[in-house]
Amino acid sequence: MKARVAKFRIGAVVRHRYHPFRGVVFDVDPVFNNTEEWWLAIPEENRPDKNQPFYHLFAESADKEYVAYVSEQNLLPDDSGEPMRHPQVAEVFEADGTGGYRTRATVMH
Repeated sequence: MKARVAKFRIGAVVRHRYHPFRGVVFDVDPVFNNTEEWWLAIPEENRPDKNQPFYHLFAESADKEYVAYVSEQNLLPDDSGEPMRHPQVAEVFEADGTGGYRTRATVMH
């Protein structure tokens, strides 16, 4: 299998290419790593290739916050500069001053 490099880093703010939501990347799978049931729920004409990075997002639309799993081909950078309101973003990340986020430092006791 050919090595792949993810286009978006942990903490990047992205938006969906077709659907009205945006999110912060909190994990990346180098290839599809979800259930077949999830995969088959996507209409066949819209199913992305499994052999690409898939991103776990703290996502938000106009009216709700949730976790999303999205293929790289369906994501674009979000350069709006708008802060994220998803409650888990503040638990895991802090603003990095460039419009993205970085993982919060943790203290081990």
